[in-house]
Amino acid sequence: MSDMTRTQLDLELTRLTKRIEELITSLEHLKEENRALRARHESLAGERAALVHKNEQVRTRVEAMIGRLKTLEHGA
Repeated sequence: MSDMTRTQLDLELTRLTKRIEELITSLEHLKEENRALRARHESLAGERAALVHKNEQVRTRVEAMIGRLKTLEHGA
């Protein structure tokens, strides 16, 4: 193998090594971002469930008040 070919191969190998390192860095960044997004999603899902429950409690109370008001209205 000539020195020219060996130099070209070394340059290509160096370029590929650098690209692989960049891809590994990107992968690690994406893994961390994905972990953070999953945690945020879980948090928001829990918050949503709590709000749905609270909304249902309020709806039940309002319906009970409406029922009592109708009873008072008919009794008066």
